[in-house]
Amino acid sequence: MVAMNDWIEKSKTYLWLPFTQMKDYEQHPLVIESGEGIFLTDVNGKTYYDGYSSLWLNVHGHRKKEIDDAIRAQLERIAHSTLLGAANIPAIALAEKLIEWTPSHLTRVFYSDSGAEAVEIALKIAFQYWRNIGEHKKQKFVTLTNGYHGDTVGAISVGAIDLFHTVYEPLMFTSYKAPFPLVYRHPSNDPNVVRDEALHALETLLAERHEEIAAIIVEGMIQGAGGMHIMPAGYLKGVEQLCRRYHILFIVDEVATGFGRTGKRFAIEHEDVKPDMMTVAKGITGGYLPIAATLTTETIYEAFYGDYTEFKTFFHGHSYTGNQLGCAAALANIQIFERERLIEQIEQKAAFVAEQLASFTELNHVGDVRQLGLMCGIELVRDRHTHEPYPWTERMGYKATLKMREKGMLTRPLGDVIVFMPPLASTFEQLEAMIAIMKEAIIETTEKRG
Repeated sequence: MVAMNDWIEKSKTYLWLPFTQMKDYEQHPLVIESGEGIFLTDVNGKTYYDGYSSLWLNVHGHRKKEIDDAIRAQLERIAHSTLLGAANIPAIALAEKLIEWTPSHLTRVFYSDSGAEAVEIALKIAFQYWRNIGEHKKQKFVTLTNGYHGDTVGAISVGAIDLFHTVYEPLMFTSYKAPFPLVYRHPSNDPNVVRDEALHALETLLAERHEEIAAIIVEGMIQGAGGMHIMPAGYLKGVEQLCRRYHILFIVDEVATGFGRTGKRFAIEHEDVKPDMMTVAKGITGGYLPIAATLTTETIYEAFYGDYTEFKTFFHGHSYTGNQLGCAAALANIQIFERERLIEQIEQKAAFVAEQLASFTELNHVGDVRQLGLMCGIELVRDRHTHEPYPWTERMGYKATLKMREKGMLTRPLGDVIVFMPPLASTFEQLEAMIAIMKEAIIETTEKRG
């Protein structure tokens, strides 16, 4: 049997962790041994609140009995068979449920294994759709500044976070960048002004380039990895209207925002938006297994339907596409949403969190608190009155999250934006405890520096 502390040394010796500078990890290692509810326990027996839902995935807590049982029951039948040319029962049942759960105009489900792959699929479908209907000029994509859609080459090509993407620029295809309606630090501080400026800039681009643009891709209502920035009311609907006006496909990335995170089943419901394609992942299985999906309209699907000799087939697939275990977990996840009326609970919890976070704006080094549902970002700054940021080399967000870990809560920062995205099943008491830890850690990390 491996001694608990030996796992830490083995992790340093053999693993290469994602989005992690391993030199940092060696100084502050962490190995999780188990989980229960909204708590995680490391190999040394220390327990932590899962304050970021294990990277925005977990919904009902760890070891949720209904999902555990669904996976075990599926194991008694089959763990996996290919979806290439042969369907399976859980994949069919989940597809039917997803179509029921999403806006009525979305009618087809294409499975994959991660959010980035779901985005890649949407991009490829959009590109081929126009070719299949004879419009070969439409090959370009529009994305928003500071957007994030995953880390595969196609996904980073429609991403715009320099820290993540610049080094790979020679690998990327060129996409057009339209300004995200960023209210914080805008001279007007007026959401309506910011919205209208951004929509005007987007329309100027589309008016000039629409004949070559295949699709626009945006995150649903809030940019996740870009810093938890929320779109002003009416912006997302405005983008949809521009897409219709200029004959461009509209892709909404709901990988992070779907399945209740923003207080609705999907973020597009906040403004009754009807995209041509929508990508989902993360919360789809309750945080258990890697399933993702790209949902499309019947019009798009029909553009790929025909005799093989017409070469309209969508030649794309992954080995574990539509995996039975993952689909079984996802079905159980959605059933829990419905049985426990979880969306209604999220609205109440979001209001409670907003009350608890209100006092953060009084802290000397908190510049902004942004929240949509249970997606929250707390931006640390050197001066909250002038919005002056900390020098990036000080890594204040990272230091604050290390202090939170010390106090018993795990999360990861986005630069100097602290992410708070707890499991949706968190109780009011647990939410209050996690917020208290965040506040204490921010004060202790920032105030000692003056």
